Amino acid sequence: MSDARFGLNRIARLGSPLPLDGGGTLSSVDIAYETYGTLSPARDNAILICHALTGDQHVASDHPVTGKPGWWTRMVGPGKPVDTDRHLVIATNVIGSCMGSSGPASAAADGCPHGMRFPVITIRDMVRAQAMLLDHLGIDTLAAVVGGSMGGMQALSWAATFPARVRSAVVIASTARHSAQNIAFHEVGRQAIMADPKWRGGDYYSSGDPPSAGLAVARMAAHITYLSEAGLTEKFGRKLQAREAKTFGFDADFQVESYLRHQGLAFSDRFDANSYLYITRALDYFDLAEEHGGLLANAFRGAATRFCVVSFDTDWLYPTRESRNVVHALNAAGAAASFVELSSPYGHDAFLLESPELNRVVDGFLRAGA
Repeated sequence: MSDARFGLNRIARLGSPLPLDGGGTLSSVDIAYETYGTLSPARDNAILICHALTGDQHVASDHPVTGKPGWWTRMVGPGKPVDTDRHLVIATNVIGSCMGSSGPASAAADGCPHGMRFPVITIRDMVRAQAMLLDHLGIDTLAAVVGGSMGGMQALSWAATFPARVRSAVVIASTARHSAQNIAFHEVGRQAIMADPKWRGGDYYSSGDPPSAGLAVARMAAHITYLSEAGLTEKFGRKLQAREAKTFGFDADFQVESYLRHQGLAFSDRFDANSYLYITRALDYFDLAEEHGGLLANAFRGAATRFCVVSFDTDWLYPTRESRNVVHALNAAGAAASFVELSSPYGHDAFLLESPELNRVVDGFLRAGA
């Protein structure tokens, strides 16, 4: 692309203030983003990819910290369901995160990291910031907004907040509100971080010694919710880790213990603990019905957006009944909606893993709306 605003690993510095649902304001906003493909002359072929809690803008490019391929390379690329030969694909890092967008780790007006001075944000605040980025890029309408988990919440919020700007929305393994159980798991994670002595009230950046242990425990607890019991049993069962007998101690005797510890440590190397606090709180506050007079259908009343809602039968974090609630509300609002429950042994994480059925659903839906 000749336009310098498009390409990999850009940061848009948006000078306009962003009013927040919590009553505060971000005086200026940085949005880290990547684009793939080419914007059509009519500027009408853009697809926005929204990431999950710990995701980022590196949806189809190597991660600069881990060196691993992008988190959705099987879904986004030339000839893939989100086809970069046909679409300009935009992937942003949400505000509150730690991969270049404004968040607790970014610099405040005094040049120091915001830390806990950063205002609490919501899913709708994230979406408003993304809309500011689209304005910056000169894109009025989106061919589609696509996301799984928290990304699906953003897709729903986009359709509710900016219905005239979204022609299609793909909502995968998601929900219209966080349940008490969801909030409970997140609170365990937040308390693990804040109980780590190295958290220092969120002011740990200058120490070079972040609360990695607390963040690792938070990740371990959350990671369990992303998997299914059947998947864990099939992969690990009660198999021991590199030993022939139990140690009768508190080392990682079982393979599943070693796996969770590895997940926690790897995560703490690439993510910011304060960002984890802020984004989980945004998820917990999410309740699309509450934002629209207590009735979910009100969020989509009169919407011209087409919706595709997908769930997985082993997802107990956002089970199929949550997706059905969204579809019932869409039907009540008169919106065009399709729904499918897919079978997978992988639980909530199924949307990130190889799933030919999901590929076919997303590809068919996006092509039908082209």
